[in-house]
Amino acid sequence: MKEVRLNNGVMMPSIGFGVFQIPAENTEDVVSQALETGYRMIDTAAAYFNEEQVGNAIRHSGLKREDIFITTKLWVQDYEYEDALRAFDRSVKLLGLDYIDLYLLHKPYGNYYAAWRACERLYKEGRIRAIGVTSFSSERLQDLFLHNEIKPAVNQLETHPFFQQQAAGGFLQREGIQHEAWAPFAEGQNDIWNNPVLKTIAKRHGRTVGQVVLRWLNQRNVVVIPKTVHKERMAENLGILDFTLTDKEMLAIAGLDTGHSPIYDDTDLSTTRNIGTLRIHD
Repeated sequence: MKEVRLNNGVMMPSIGFGVFQIPAENTEDVVSQALETGYRMIDTAAAYFNEEQVGNAIRHSGLKREDIFITTKLWVQDYEYEDALRAFDRSVKLLGLDYIDLYLLHKPYGNYYAAWRACERLYKEGRIRAIGVTSFSSERLQDLFLHNEIKPAVNQLETHPFFQQQAAGGFLQREGIQHEAWAPFAEGQNDIWNNPVLKTIAKRHGRTVGQVVLRWLNQRNVVVIPKTVHKERMAENLGILDFTLTDKEMLAIAGLDTGHSPIYDDTDLSTTRNIGTLRIHD
């Protein structure tokens, strides 16, 4: 498995497995299949309500803990300092783990400064190997690290052919922060599976559209965490390192960028209110 080196020296797989929107009752079986297929990075979150099932799959896999890279995320509701510490303990207990490989602030709302300082404490205590953020714009991310001690190791951003995050990606590269893509397939929006540019490139290489998208991101040095519940697709998504897109093909895909998200508008006030006030526990 190809790996990337984070800014604190921790090695992170370049391809992982996401469990967003996988029902809790199916998660253990799906993650078990992903581990059997060869995935060694699993991405979950407190707000996905399936941490316990992810932990069960890891425990029953027979794999060594140090051979699996686990990401989970802190929800906005728990961004006050003491709340963040308690939420981390809750996630660790549900996962059945002694430490987390990567712990992310899930959204850039609420008191994320207090939450970040809690993460810094947990990192210094050795309970987290790397800390980072999700969906932070470059200006919010810069402000965060300019006024805190530890620079985030990762920013997990919505990134796919229709919203390519070129400017954000350049900023992250300059700052030594790893770009990771959530929703690499745009959650199926814009009829991605039938896009003529992607289909033409896929046919040329004898690959699927999904493999082309993941390889395009991989060649941009973006970490990917595709999700699927189908074992044959798990293998497809993992098997992207034995072909290379040409510069011309990379440019053709670059031409698909719309510059905005087809999934949700993070400048819409009702959307940001709903996300920022969502409670995931009592």
